Order: sequence, then C-alpha cells, then structure tokens
Amino acid sequence: MHRLGGVGIAAFDRQKLSTQSYAQLSNQLSKTQVDNLQAQLTLFRESLLRFASTHREDIRKDPNFRHAFQQMCSNIGVDPLAGPRKGGWWAEALDLGDWQYELGVQIVDVCISTRERNGGLIEMNELVRILTKLRGLGAGAITEEDVIRSIKTLKPLGAGYEVIEMDGGKKMIRSVVKQLDQDQTVVLAVAQAHGGKVDEQMLVREKGWTEARAQTALQNMLFRDGLCWLDEQGGGDTVLYWVPSAMEWDP
Repeated sequence: MHRLGGVGIAAFDRQKLSTQSYAQLSNQLSKTQVDNLQAQLTLFRESLLRFASTHREDIRKDPNFRHAFQQMCSNIGVDPLAGPRKGGWWAEALDLGDWQYELGVQIVDVCISTRERNGGLIEMNELVRILTKLRGLGAGAITEEDVIRSIKTLKPLGAGYEVIEMDGGKKMIRSVVKQLDQDQTVVLAVAQAHGGKVDEQMLVREKGWTEARAQTALQNMLFRDGLCWLDEQGGGDTVLYWVPSAMEWDP
C-alpha cells in the first residue's frame, strides 16, 4: 500500500509540473500572437490611411468609388464614415465624419421643407433628387446608401427619422415621430402603383378590404396624419385621395 501511494504522489507531481509548463508555454505563445497581431494591425492601419488620404477627394465626390471603398471596409469590419467620437482617425483622415453630418443636416432641411406637402413621408428617389439639386454639381453625386448612412447619424435626435422599405423594394423616409400602421403601408403601396392616387374601391378590389376598412384607413391618413390630399372632383362619382409621397414630381 505504501509503495503504491508513493507512485501516485510522484505521478501527481509530474502532472503538476507538466501543467505549469504548458501554462507558461501558452502564455508565451499568447503574448507572441498578440504582439504579432498588434504589429499587423498597425501596418494595416497605416496602409489604409495612406490609401484613404490619397483617394480622399474620389471617396467624397465619386459615389461609385465611395461605394467600393465602403464595401471594402465593411468586409473587414471597419466603418469609414463613423463620426468623430466613433471613428476617431477615420474622421480625421477623410473628413467624412463632417461630410456625413453635413448631409444629415441637408436631409433634415429637405424633410422639414416638404413636410407640409407630404405629411413627413418622402420617397427615397425624390429625396436624393432634391438633395442633389440642393448640393450642386460641385459637391458630387450622392446615393441611397449615403442617405441611409446619414439618417443613422440622426437617430440620437429622437425626431423619428427612419428608412421604410415598401412592397416592391421602394424606400420611403419618415421624418416624424409616428409609426405607419399596416393598413397605411398597404395604402401607400397601392398609391405608388397608381401614380400616387388611391380610392376606396381600389383597396376593396385589389386587397379584398371591406369598404369600411378602406374608408377608415384613408380618413385616418387624411385627417389624423396628413399623409394624403382629398380630391372630390377628379374621379367622377368616386372620391380620390392623392398621396404626395407616392406621386411622381417633375425635376
């Protein structure tokens, strides 16, 4: 019994020594890996900064180049358009933090100036068209992607700015603190399919609604939310509703 016990203790000591050796080796490997990773990240950061600085004007003014650059950064988990507090050296290198906030201010300006007309809901293509005209040719073209990124920077304002994707892929920008209910979303989709106009019978015929449901949805959009106009003369015996955010506007 005594001999067996001695062997057991010796084996335990050997195992303890092996465990300590593995732990030391693991610590050494971890430190080496961390050092190598930090060196690689530093080199990568410097290379990316050189590229960004060299092509800064192309990134700011050429939407195709900017999209490709954003995609490249997205693939490696970097946000090139983060604001100064989030992006730090990105904002310093590219001036894109300020550019993004500037575009955000212009989006607010357009949304507020058109709110009386559209009730705080504007179609993406219409917003991009107005922004492009407002900024002028010298500022370079902007894209839907630019608008979506800028709207994300407006969220802390709590003003309700949000991109809404409709059936069929069309995008709308909401600039008021209120949610579209399901029926309003359907009305907007029908209006878009008919050049901005909708009436009760369209909803009954195309969506299988009851007349009461169609009337309630349209009345709420008209009187409660201000999202449409009433046209009592344009449809003969039928009362038409025009949804400005779904209408085609001349350039």
